[in-house]
Amino acid sequence: MENIQFKKGVLELCVLVLVGREDLYGYELVNSISKHIEISEGTIYPLLRRLTKEGYFSTYLMESQEGPPRKYYRLTDSGMRYRDELVREWDDFVGRVNSIIRGGEEA
Repeated sequence: MENIQFKKGVLELCVLVLVGREDLYGYELVNSISKHIEISEGTIYPLLRRLTKEGYFSTYLMESQEGPPRKYYRLTDSGMRYRDELVREWDDFVGRVNSIIRGGEEA
């Protein structure tokens, strides 16, 4: 069973973290994420466009041996701050959920 809404929520975080590690183009992102979460290309590209429009990514073209130039995404300073904020929120959320699942004390 898969929760589509939950997956969409964490996809943005995954994209920000991966691009923060190295500049990537869309298909590379799809491949990297697909190793862990089932997604389609159609899910990633609208997200990349939105995050770029919001100023979290800058883009540049690089020639490719296998066809047309590829559009690479690079995390901006604003994107780094946003990513760090989302990672903190994720860690807090996961900790609270694990506390419930494992029967820990309430926070």
